[in-house]
Amino acid sequence: MSEEKNQMSFLSHLEELRWHLVRSTASIFIFGIVLFVFKTEVYDHFLLAHLDSNFVTYQWFCNAFQTIGIDSDFCGVSFPQKLQSLSMTNQLMNAIWSSLILGLIISFPYVLWEMWKFIAPGLHESERKKSKGFLFITSVLFFAGVLFSFYVIVPMSVYFFYHFEITDAIQNNFTLSSYISMVTNTILGVSVVFELPVLIFFLTKLGLITPEFLKTYRKHALVVVLLLSAIITPPDIASQIIVSIPVLILYEVSIFVSRFVVKKQEQQA
Repeated sequence: MSEEKNQMSFLSHLEELRWHLVRSTASIFIFGIVLFVFKTEVYDHFLLAHLDSNFVTYQWFCNAFQTIGIDSDFCGVSFPQKLQSLSMTNQLMNAIWSSLILGLIISFPYVLWEMWKFIAPGLHESERKKSKGFLFITSVLFFAGVLFSFYVIVPMSVYFFYHFEITDAIQNNFTLSSYISMVTNTILGVSVVFELPVLIFFLTKLGLITPEFLKTYRKHALVVVLLLSAIITPPDIASQIIVSIPVLILYEVSIFVSRFVVKKQEQQA
């Protein structure tokens, strides 16, 4: 009889999880449909915004570098080449997929909340209260990553790849798919990187990471960050520093978070 109850409980949990996933997926599709309806505005003012020479980041970098006496290629930047669509269905499919990806980004807090609603019944009352702050912090970090990638990483990457040439015999003619894929993947990737403190929090809780480990490999992390920033930014030191600073700050915050978790665990023990 107890096995039957356990089985029913397990099946009910699966049913509950299914509905959380259904609502999460529905929210992504709803936002995706709205974005698809306004696809022209989304492409002109968001996805293709970095091809405008007057984009705020180019102007800001130009003025900032000139103020400190550094010559910058961001002054007078231009993108003469147009994107190409090489198949009949390319623009339609691109609009659909980009709408869904942006729908996922916009609905991230709601999806996270649905996952929390599924996990919350298994938590203690004190843990449920603390987890509400976790939802807020996770969402803030995620959208901070979206903003940082949109206003810093993506414009730098677009400028670099548009103007990188091995030889004059090769002409850059980028496809719509490759460009949009780069933009959306960068935004999602950087947003996930900004969740580093949250990841370190759980890894420390599980005993897989310690503050001492993070401090020991701080120099290694610095080298990795500098290498990544050198790859995704134009070849000047100022741009690399701009990209590196937020990631290094997140790493230091992660050390603090790990230390906080360990102290809490020691007090409870």
